[in-house]
Amino acid sequence: MPTLTELTELRDGLLLARANGMRSVTHGKKRVEYKTDAEMAAALGALERAITAGQNQVRRIYITADKGV
Repeated sequence: MPTLTELTELRDGLLLARANGMRSVTHGKKRVEYKTDAEMAAALGALERAITAGQNQVRRIYITADKGV
């Protein structure tokens, strides 16, 4: 599973490519080519959902103390 930072970088790259009218995106050694703008929009939506899910994770911290007796 990609980290939140990696997901954000992927989203930003895809947004930039879409804004420039490009149909392919390269990230690292991977290259993805989209046939339509609707495919790019669907990929962006999936990335947005994954980023939102990663930001909404519940984290718990348990604090314990004792007197050492």
